[in-house]
Amino acid sequence: MQPGTHFSFGDHKEHGFVASFTSSIPQHLAHWFLEREQFEPVPGEPGLYRLSEPERDGVRRTRQAVHDLRRHGYTVQADIRLNPALSAGPPRPVRPHGLQERRSRLAQAAAGRTTQRSTPPTTYPPSARPIPPKPTYAPTVHLTAAADGRSR
Repeated sequence: MQPGTHFSFGDHKEHGFVASFTSSIPQHLAHWFLEREQFEPVPGEPGLYRLSEPERDGVRRTRQAVHDLRRHGYTVQADIRLNPALSAGPPRPVRPHGLQERRSRLAQAAAGRTTQRSTPPTTYPPSARPIPPKPTYAPTVHLTAAADGRSR
């Protein structure tokens, strides 16, 4: 193990995914971190922790624990399979029906120049709409009274 290492992760024949800590980190702090990452102490093995429910996506959860502890600034040693920095991540989903290629072609077409000639549209800011001119005449409206004296 390298000097200055705080945690170590690996595979164990009997206990599955395991973690341990070194004397460079206080025991109560290491215990607290490992329990938050869903590792539990192994009875009869002081300083050894196993992943609870390893059959439930154990590799990913162990990689996540390694990643989280490193993000907190701790030095972590891990097997290649459990090291997120050295192992391949999950495969990226593939879009069906060539959707990626179609989007790429549309983006290229939108970025290119058009062969059509047209004048650019006149745009106004939303607050500055054109005001129509005032009429030169005053329209007159005639209202007729109803027979009973009320207006309609």
